[in-house]
Amino acid sequence: MLWQRNFWAVLLVFIGVVSVGDNLYTVEGRPHRILLDSDVDTDDFFALLYLLKLNRSEFELEAVTISTNAWTNAGHAVNHIYDILYMMDRDDVAVGVGGEGGILEDGTILPDVGGYLPLIEQGNSTSGYCRYRQAIPIGLGGRLDGDANFGFRKAFLPQGSRKYTPLRQPTAQQKNVKHIYIMGGGVRSRNPTGCCPKNASSTCRPKQCGDPGNLSTDYTSNPYAEFNIFADPFAAYQVFHSGIPLTLVPLDATNTIPVNEKFFKAFEQSQDTYEAQYCFKSLKMARDTWFDDQFYTSYFMWDSFASGVAVSIMRNSHNHDGENEFAEMEYMNVTVITSNKPYGISDGSNPLFDGRMVPKFNLKRGGVHSGHVQTGLRDPFCIVENGKGICKDGYTEEITGPEAVTVHVATNARPNQDTGSVLDREFFKSFLDVLNRSEHSGRFNFTKQFPYYKEVLYKPDFATKKLGKPVVFDMDMSAGDFLALFYLLKVPVEVINLKAIIVSPTGWANAATIDVVYDILHMMGRDDIPVGLGDFFALNQSDPNSSVVGDCNYVKAVPHGSGGFLDSDTLYGLARSMPRSPRRYTAENSVKYGAPRDTDHPEFRQPRALEVWESTLKTLDSDSKITILTNGPLTNLAKIVSSEKNASSMVQDVYIVGGHIDHFYKDKGNLINVPSNEFAEFNMFLDPLAAKTVFESALEVTIVPLRIQRRVSSYLETLKSLHKTKKTPEALFTHRLLSRLYRLQQKHYRYHHMDTFLGEILGAVVLAGDHSYLNLTFRIESVKVVAEGVESTDGQMLIDKQQGKLVKVLDNVDPKAYYHLFAYQLGNERQSAVLASFDAQKRMWCEPLKEFV
Repeated sequence: MLWQRNFWAVLLVFIGVVSVGDNLYTVEGRPHRILLDSDVDTDDFFALLYLLKLNRSEFELEAVTISTNAWTNAGHAVNHIYDILYMMDRDDVAVGVGGEGGILEDGTILPDVGGYLPLIEQGNSTSGYCRYRQAIPIGLGGRLDGDANFGFRKAFLPQGSRKYTPLRQPTAQQKNVKHIYIMGGGVRSRNPTGCCPKNASSTCRPKQCGDPGNLSTDYTSNPYAEFNIFADPFAAYQVFHSGIPLTLVPLDATNTIPVNEKFFKAFEQSQDTYEAQYCFKSLKMARDTWFDDQFYTSYFMWDSFASGVAVSIMRNSHNHDGENEFAEMEYMNVTVITSNKPYGISDGSNPLFDGRMVPKFNLKRGGVHSGHVQTGLRDPFCIVENGKGICKDGYTEEITGPEAVTVHVATNARPNQDTGSVLDREFFKSFLDVLNRSEHSGRFNFTKQFPYYKEVLYKPDFATKKLGKPVVFDMDMSAGDFLALFYLLKVPVEVINLKAIIVSPTGWANAATIDVVYDILHMMGRDDIPVGLGDFFALNQSDPNSSVVGDCNYVKAVPHGSGGFLDSDTLYGLARSMPRSPRRYTAENSVKYGAPRDTDHPEFRQPRALEVWESTLKTLDSDSKITILTNGPLTNLAKIVSSEKNASSMVQDVYIVGGHIDHFYKDKGNLINVPSNEFAEFNMFLDPLAAKTVFESALEVTIVPLRIQRRVSSYLETLKSLHKTKKTPEALFTHRLLSRLYRLQQKHYRYHHMDTFLGEILGAVVLAGDHSYLNLTFRIESVKVVAEGVESTDGQMLIDKQQGKLVKVLDNVDPKAYYHLFAYQLGNERQSAVLASFDAQKRMWCEPLKEFV
């Protein structure tokens, strides 16, 4: 069928190692050409570094493509890969990520499909539902730690000149594939984790023990699937049925090569290269933050082992039986399960068939794709009371018949041929030997890159100043939020005393983007300001059985690609030009805060939002109160209200940038990807229950609504005012960022919503500005927020004189005065940046006794 023929190249983003080019075998001394597809989790960059260390006359890694639908997010992952390649002196390796194409309603497949979403959810944009990905934790032990590599990415890896740039980043599509090596699936595997110890009491209940799959967060619904294949079963099916020769390294084999204690200690003693040090630091932190005491029997050599098997098979390619040093092999007939029996039903779970006269992609009614498709965590269809889950989505099942595909499967990791070695697997020896070779080794890490590197924190002395109103800034790290932060830092401290920042990862950026907040504070000489990380889910979106995973009913409206997470996480490609702060997110943790054990440096633990809030209250004078400015979803504020019975007594005012009030339903909201909801504004929609909680509280609230934000959303006027002001580093950076947003808006339809971010600056200006100069006027309204679990109305703000909350609503602002005040404050040389850029830092670290700004 057309879908199958056209998609195999695109779907490489879901698998492991591929051999590309005109010939699978080395011809006339030419090396095997390799493309690595990776989701850039810890074991993935182990595999990358292993491949980079091989003899290039034999194996040539030509490209890395990034799977954007699994354990890391695109913006952080692509820069992580660039940094690894720079350390290894391999800037020649191409890197592809994402793509803005989609699938039209009639099934037409656009050529640059980005892979941000599983095929079953892919429409004609990069926003969509997290049907399968919700099984992956967002925060600790999940995507946050993957994006930041536990905090080691910025602490250890050097930073080169390559970076993500909007509309210029190569995408992930590849062609001319000769052989595919996949790490994923489980055929005859039996999960060794979650079993009761031999001496366990009768109360012990096994969890995943013996299951074919490894979905640690969802085994009660689906005990069959493995994470990589489960991320997109329909895509995996197409790859398996593409006709391309395929070798599978499933859980059957990787379950036989756990990172045991003897290997761990041998690795600890074998760190002769920067790449070995980086891998061991990461592995150690994975162990130290592991959720239980079974790390040595639960953590396996997944992707690195698969890479070893792949290159060993290529090296022995004259042997057509797949002979290799590291794994026992067997041919099996398998398929990938994409839906559950009975086939041909229509229960609302399968958008490829439900409600369609003609199935999407002309699929066969009653065929293997036409059954119930798992809808998410705890799908009632999948759960059997007092029994194992019955859903098999993503299961690489061994079958017979026309659906079977003959695949070469690794079944066991080979034992070490050196029986006297402490390493019990042959691949362990190869992995440590290869990583520690002096050939093709890394040039330097971040600190060794600069001869005069020095870690400095900049903290101002305000002892002689009378500080202004204490303010806490609550942001979701969108572009507008960062510009508002610059503005708050520029307002004289006698007017605004910015006491703390709390960030919400329930909006326009992922949690690891907190590092950009630290970088801005470092640039502005404000390393004294604490930064707290908020909850990873909107209220009532986390899973009741496991708070580390949850739903995405609201955040699904934010695009993953251009104009969304990809750009926010990289601040539109400019974040790496800012000075690099010594402060950053780390996975360091402490028993004191509920961790299973202390890590090496619990003092570097990332504080949570409520902790920062509580510590900030303790610094106040007895007669002082906090003013809160919120620029994102109200998740953090709702948590404060819920945790503090007398929160209103400690809060002076709350300024909320968000909400859309329209008496006559003429002006629409700004939900770009929720056509059914015409009148909600993003900040209210992203956590409507939190907004409802806040608007039912006793807090004194002032709203800066969408209508007024739109009045001051002119890029041309803002840029014109900035052009006239003094060229401080912060003014220059702001001009550069806004110029980029404006150009993108003019150039590509994915960026038409950029005005939204420009309007978000208004709250900071109103909070700190001269009300008479800005000609500010307010009105009183009785407002409530809809939060009923209905997508078409949630987040809408209604005037309700009986049940609503009395709030102040900004009704007017003088745009000309606003543009002038914003530009003037950024150009003011008072409270200006102490470091202009990362380039300034590099110059400073390359020369002794010399400072640059």
